[in-house]
Amino acid sequence: MTHTTANDSRVEELIGNFSFLDDWEDRFRYVIDLGRKLEPMDEALKTEETKVRGCTSQVWIVDEVRPGTPPTLHFIADSDAHIVKGLIAVLMEIYDGRTPEEILAVDIKGAIGQLGFEQHLSPNRANGLFSMVERIRALAAKEAQGKA
Repeated sequence: MTHTTANDSRVEELIGNFSFLDDWEDRFRYVIDLGRKLEPMDEALKTEETKVRGCTSQVWIVDEVRPGTPPTLHFIADSDAHIVKGLIAVLMEIYDGRTPEEILAVDIKGAIGQLGFEQHLSPNRANGLFSMVERIRALAAKEAQGKA
């Protein structure tokens, strides 16, 4: 079962929040503000193993399984760049607290397209964003396989 962005309430809410902002300067300010609200990441978690490859900036993402029925994934992430930290926060809005299967079912390319990021991010930033998505999806896939 594949989710589309049309029935993903988290993506719809983000798109709604962005639609209130008139131009991309305001939207980037909003993204940076989201990044400032990210949960702090312990320096000990910032290792080569948790580092995201393919990002121009430094980015680290770790996951922890939260018990429940079904168990969900919680992500902790950080970057040394404000805009990237904001992009992480956007991804956390979409992915955090979902089951691995739900994470893998998100149509993230569609969501990023609807948010307008592809047209307004530099190629390096867009590549970095998709590298972060791949890291999150890989963590989710690993957890999903662990349950099998």
